[in-house]
Amino acid sequence: MARIVGVDLPQNKRGEISLTYIYGIGRSAARHILDEAGVSYDAKVKDWTDDEAAKIRQAINENFKVEGELRSLIQLNIKRLMDIGCYRGIRHRIGLPLRGQRTKNNSRTRKGKRKTVANKKKATK
Repeated sequence: MARIVGVDLPQNKRGEISLTYIYGIGRSAARHILDEAGVSYDAKVKDWTDDEAAKIRQAINENFKVEGELRSLIQLNIKRLMDIGCYRGIRHRIGLPLRGQRTKNNSRTRKGKRKTVANKKKATK
């Protein structure tokens, strides 16, 4: 079982795909790492030697912020936006979308489950 930066990589997938299980590494970054380590994209994780795995670990540690370090950095950036009170920080604070999306009909992911508001009853004469 290949374990890199605290993540167990799936054994039966290609190296390029399995590296994307690490938070902060996508397809292009995975290809870059494998190029630097001199490992084929198509080699499955179970076929990696210990030397190749060590080279991949070293390439990730030298060039990328991943997993916990990256998550904490992103959280600090969001906290900074909220502290300075900019538009994006305020939208983060009240849980609305921050990149100009409409909120009248959609944005359920950010707003959460619908909260139904009852209508006022009309006064009878």
